[in-house]
Amino acid sequence: MTAVDVRLDHLAIATRFAAGPEHWPVAPRFNPVSRWYERLHVADDHEVWLLTWLPGQSTDLHDHGGSAGAFHVFAGSLTEDTVTTTAGGSPHLTGRELGEGAGRRFSTRHIHRITNRSSRPAVSIHVYGPALTTMTRYRLGRDGLEVRTVEKAGVQW
Repeated sequence: MTAVDVRLDHLAIATRFAAGPEHWPVAPRFNPVSRWYERLHVADDHEVWLLTWLPGQSTDLHDHGGSAGAFHVFAGSLTEDTVTTTAGGSPHLTGRELGEGAGRRFSTRHIHRITNRSSRPAVSIHVYGPALTTMTRYRLGRDGLEVRTVEKAGVQW
């Protein structure tokens, strides 16, 4: 069996951070208006974020500006929706629930939406490499994805 190089495996990094919450520089907080997030760590080739989600809180459909990454559900459950197009069909969202301890890697071209559809708060760890510089937010129209906004790190978040 080949050892995983955790410097390059975003999910391994997220899982490692999830295993040591006592080392997080900040404790999770919950905001009743919108999801809460705080950067836990930054390195030359990646960054790590802590996010909290009350029931019903979600992101818009978005990408990560060319960064690859992963997320790990530390507590609760989250649903990830991705855009799927069937042969000859219209694009639609396909959801996948990820429970506590589950994780997901994604590529530099990944577009998704994450929602807490459960009745319990959720906490997740997200890793992006390289660090986020932009995020494009989308709307799913009849003809496919339409760009709504492009946000810049340090300006809009």
